[in-house]
Amino acid sequence: MSLYQHARDGNAERLRDAMGSDSAAVRKRAAEFLGEVADPDDQPSIDVLLRAATGDEGAQVRGAAVDALDEIGEAALEQLLSELTGTKGSEAEWVTARKFARALQADRPELRMAAANALGRLDDASGLQHLVEALDDEDPRVRLRACQACGTFADPRAVPGLTERLDDEPRVRRAAANALGNIGTDQALAPLLDLLDDSDESLRRIAAGALGKANNSEPIEPLARALGDESAVVRNAAVYSVIELLSNVPTEQSHAVRDQVVSELKQADDATVVEPLVEILTDGQQSRQRRNAAWILGRVAEPESAAAVEALADALADEDAQTAQFAATSLKSLGGPIVEDRLLDRLGTEHPEDARAKAVFVLGQVGGQETLNKLEEFTDDESPAVRKRVFSAVSKLRAGGS
Repeated sequence: MSLYQHARDGNAERLRDAMGSDSAAVRKRAAEFLGEVADPDDQPSIDVLLRAATGDEGAQVRGAAVDALDEIGEAALEQLLSELTGTKGSEAEWVTARKFARALQADRPELRMAAANALGRLDDASGLQHLVEALDDEDPRVRLRACQACGTFADPRAVPGLTERLDDEPRVRRAAANALGNIGTDQALAPLLDLLDDSDESLRRIAAGALGKANNSEPIEPLARALGDESAVVRNAAVYSVIELLSNVPTEQSHAVRDQVVSELKQADDATVVEPLVEILTDGQQSRQRRNAAWILGRVAEPESAAAVEALADALADEDAQTAQFAATSLKSLGGPIVEDRLLDRLGTEHPEDARAKAVFVLGQVGGQETLNKLEEFTDDESPAVRKRVFSAVSKLRAGGS
């Protein structure tokens, strides 16, 4: 049975057995899984990881064991620090930022790694400066964990040091990029712009996903270029960030930015843009992002895009009134047989009254003879709001057909 299956089954005993493998790759993976399945009371697993962290011949295995102990919890990490420093019990007291910071100066890199992890777990800003200094550690494993810890603080003071790590080895570069994205200030995000052209797909994805946090329009053109990236995950992240960017830019810039966004998105492949926009509109948790997705879909989707029309029609019943209104406006802009068909399906009383009224309004703008015939069946609808819209739409369609 595979290590993955043992982890899924929560079988810590089998994972501990795998820590005795002759293969360093197997021991490393087993250590990672133990960190996921063991709990703070599982002392046998903690003991196995302690031995690996302090004595395994493989540096990557020792690193994985350090991280696993950190994932299990503070008590397990304290045991590691006690083991590495030769102190026991209450003598260690590795629970303050000061003592963790002191451990960052230790000779053993595993101790410095554990200290960086521990400082990242503490809600104590006094540890940040020590982590920033550790960004220059001679061991890339320590630099990696210092980047990750700085990301948890999300403090702008770490930006210069993290920016320098963007020229480090791949794993450190990714951790630094993630940390800068977590900080999310314009100063932190600026170095990520160049990463959109990096050869590392993971870095391009991280940058594309983070740049939506900007409070200015500078990332729009680079993100638009990313819509043509060879990687689907990068393209998807870019669309999400474009929508997020619209929600973040200052109000006085929003109109110009919105026009620029539409212009850029229109030039991208329709499938690349529409799918994530539909997902945002359908599953998004923030009303501002759903509003922007609804508005943009009407300007970049093709009238034949059934997914876009379906999502917009569903959004007529959105709890956010502005999202529902933008959806109606976009459906009107798209028009066409698919729009008529989907809206006619929503005239039944099982749909909310306001959504039905909006559907009728749009049908009055885009419908033909078939729509006119169907609407005439609703002239005695039980809802006054729907009846009012029906009379108006029928009058408009009759006038247009005469």
